[in-house]
Amino acid sequence: MNKSSLNKDSLQEVKFWPIMIAIFFGSFITVLSSSTVTIAIPQLQEHFATDLHLVQWTMTGFMLAMGTISPVAGYLGEKFSYKRLYFTALIGFTLASLLCALSWNIQSLIAFRIVQGIFSGLIMPATMTIIYQVIPRDKQAMAISLWGLSAMLAPAIGPTLAGVLMAMGGWQWLFIMNIPIGVIATAMVMWLIPFYRLNVPKSFDLPGLVTVFISSISLLVAFSQSGSWGWTDWKTVTLFIVGGIVLILFIWRELTVKEPLLNIRVLTNGRYTLTLIITTIITISLYSGTFLTPIFLQNIQHVSPLDTGLILLPASLAMALTMPIVGKFYSVVGPRLLMTIGIVLVIVGTFALTKLTIDISYMYILIWMMVRNVGIAFTMMPASNAGMEQISPMLSGHASSLSNWIRNVFGSFSIAIFTSLLGTFGSREAAAILQSGVQDAAQIQLLSFTASVNDVYLVATVIAILAVPLTLMVRKNKARAPQLDTSK
Repeated sequence: MNKSSLNKDSLQEVKFWPIMIAIFFGSFITVLSSSTVTIAIPQLQEHFATDLHLVQWTMTGFMLAMGTISPVAGYLGEKFSYKRLYFTALIGFTLASLLCALSWNIQSLIAFRIVQGIFSGLIMPATMTIIYQVIPRDKQAMAISLWGLSAMLAPAIGPTLAGVLMAMGGWQWLFIMNIPIGVIATAMVMWLIPFYRLNVPKSFDLPGLVTVFISSISLLVAFSQSGSWGWTDWKTVTLFIVGGIVLILFIWRELTVKEPLLNIRVLTNGRYTLTLIITTIITISLYSGTFLTPIFLQNIQHVSPLDTGLILLPASLAMALTMPIVGKFYSVVGPRLLMTIGIVLVIVGTFALTKLTIDISYMYILIWMMVRNVGIAFTMMPASNAGMEQISPMLSGHASSLSNWIRNVFGSFSIAIFTSLLGTFGSREAAAILQSGVQDAAQIQLLSFTASVNDVYLVATVIAILAVPLTLMVRKNKARAPQLDTSK
């Protein structure tokens, strides 16, 4: 392979499966690290003797770091090549996993998880960009479905694997297991992905990075602490104002600077923007299930981490196995029908989970988690590909960085909001139960927490409904994005 760039002939010689195998492992390990920690939250609370609001930062800090660093991926990929970016990010992720396993308190674990999230935030946009720049266009729908499969397979086996590891050893093994997978993935990237560069930026937009970082941090802290501080508290209001103003400055900067950190002009493509909104809504719905259900099973029904993973396994496997099927149907029926089916399933499955009771059966949870997860699989891949297929290869790095940034930031926001709403709704429900005549404190706690979980699932249902009219506006693609001239 030519060391300077991919030309037309070499682009045709690209081997589909070797590249997809290397991409699969990197995407898999990134999502696996997020899904396994979800199961460990109750154990981390007990081990470090702390509360849910602090422990949830092992997830929100990780995801915020992913979202904050994603805009830099486009610049770094163009500057050093996406192969080198992917390779370096995998090495950093593996070393950060080792540091997480060696954490001595909850603060150090959160700090190392943030470092881990930084490298993870480079992996996902790098792998997506490689697909849209290297894989031939007629194979991109299948490639993105396999890319999505890696992200879906991780939460499929992650909770079960996490339960087994914690039963046999401890939460540290959730991070130790990343090390051999990371080593294998790094070797595969070195051997299987070609070196190429399509564009080399001349300068780095430091003010853009600073503004996107400040705005993301301010808004996330405001959302996550609003439950304990209060929505009208001066600290909450101040952070919202600062975050909003700095976000506007970031957008203005990226629209006016010659070499933007993130070329947000890709949002002028209506189809890309529409599908990005849809995937963001589905991401929020996805995290409602992965966050709320394990907490309910372990805190209310006192299910062990291993059994929690086993209960969630069929639903996650159904989501993973549906992805390749959706990829095959995409070119035949287009995105709208697939996404419509998916959104309906997500809404029905999420609404069913608003009916939880203290003694509800595991089978009820399993069935409706399976319904909503299959719906997510039907929606995610078509929405992602429908937007990206109209973006030129030259801008695909910025488009994938932008989509990953928005999804990750809103994913971390959703967990922060859901945590805050659990506390807010829990206090309200406890007061209502107390007024109804129940006096036993333990019973009030169980009933109020269950009711608050139902309330949050209802919020997630309403959010999913917002995607219905947007989905109906996405039509089958007719015009192709202009192909990059690689002859130069």
